[in-house]
Amino acid sequence: MRTQTNILVTMAQLVVVFGMGLTLMSCGQGDGPTNSALAQQGTGRDFVAPTVFQAAGPTVASIQNTVDLYRTALGDPNNGNVVGQPSGRREINWDGGGSTATAIVGTPFTGFLANRGALFTTTGTGFVQAPLAGLVDTFHNPTYASIFQPFSLQRLFSPIDSNVTEVTFFVPGPDNKPATTNGFGAVFTDVDLPNGSGPGDTNGNRKASTLIECFGTDGGLIFSSFVPASPGDGSLSFFGIVFGDARIARVRITSGDAPPGPNDDGTHDIVMMDDFLYGEPQPLH
Repeated sequence: MRTQTNILVTMAQLVVVFGMGLTLMSCGQGDGPTNSALAQQGTGRDFVAPTVFQAAGPTVASIQNTVDLYRTALGDPNNGNVVGQPSGRREINWDGGGSTATAIVGTPFTGFLANRGALFTTTGTGFVQAPLAGLVDTFHNPTYASIFQPFSLQRLFSPIDSNVTEVTFFVPGPDNKPATTNGFGAVFTDVDLPNGSGPGDTNGNRKASTLIECFGTDGGLIFSSFVPASPGDGSLSFFGIVFGDARIARVRITSGDAPPGPNDDGTHDIVMMDDFLYGEPQPLH
């Protein structure tokens, strides 16, 4: 059992990037569990607030600049499948070199473990990488053909029978050595619910639907934030953070407030994922 107490950093200031603008955002003690950003001590190191990049809107152009700024913050080059790299970043766009086929895999999903240092698990039965038509077939819901939009063509990514995805980092290569990264970001489509949204008389004060949580090597939560929303079907959202050093060992993503399958309506916010970006995984010391 852990004896370390997670301590809320009540006055952490975060740099938030909206397109080309910069805004300071604080985490106040009175904000409660529905803060837009929550920072906690989950490692033995002194906490330093990360830089936060976020954007949302109806089109790819709405978030493209912020994603590009985030790429720059993580560092070049994009290392692709090349192992043994000391710096740079990794990206996963789920498109398999332009594939439009639907691919369903179980959990854990090891397809990007050796070449990009990412292991995917879910509380559900597995994952799907699919174009819009493949999402319709996988989740047996014809409305999914029109309510989502890919950021990078053509396929989107989702857990099956769950809305929770965990990413654990390893040094790219054959040895499965645990690693940490300095930053993680992801693109989402059709995040409808900002924090505290929803008509109270009908559905209550519904919380934001999509959450990213980052954990340190000891399993403690070091950062948590909701993903920005944009109204209307097919919107795109991006959220990413960068620390000054590699301290993220694992990320948990809650995408939407229900597992895919139901209609996206007044009682369900169904969300799909697209590109994942993260700093080059570094070996533990």
